[in-house]
Amino acid sequence: MHTFVETSVSDATAHALLAEYFAYRARTFPNAEGYVTTFPSEAHFTPPHGVFLVVQLDDTAVGCGGIRSLGDGRFEVKHLWLQPHVQGRGLGRALLAELERRAVQLGATELVLDTNSSLAAAGGLYGSSGFVDIEAYNDNPNATNWYAKTLPI
Repeated sequence: MHTFVETSVSDATAHALLAEYFAYRARTFPNAEGYVTTFPSEAHFTPPHGVFLVVQLDDTAVGCGGIRSLGDGRFEVKHLWLQPHVQGRGLGRALLAELERRAVQLGATELVLDTNSSLAAAGGLYGSSGFVDIEAYNDNPNATNWYAKTLPI
C-alpha cells in the first residue's frame, strides 16, 4: 500500500531521496557536460506556493516529487522520481495524479514540466497523462523536452 506524505524539501527523508535522485541522474545522464544538480528551495515547495511529497510503500520512503508556482495559475512539476526497484508499479502515475490534484487545490490552471529525452518512461507517462509538447519555458540545462497540461477550473 502506498501513501503520500507532504513534507518540506529540507526534511531528512526528502533530502536523502533528492540526493539519491540527483546521484542517479548524474550516473545515467547522456550529455557529456553532465547533469547539473540544483537542490530545490523550501520556499517554492511550501503552500500556497507549492508542495513536496514523499512516496511511501509499506512505510518505506521510495520516491518523491513536488509542484511549485510559476505565477498566474501555472505550476511546475519538479523532481518526480522513484527508486529503480519500485519503478513500473504505477507509483509514478499515482504520484503525478496526486500532484495534479494538489495543484488544482492551490489554484493551478496549468501544469508544466521539463524532462530529458533519455527518460523515455517519464515521457510516456506524461503523454499518457494528458501532457502535450510545448516550447521551452525555461533554460534548464538538463532538459530536452517540455510539456504542459491544462487543468480543470
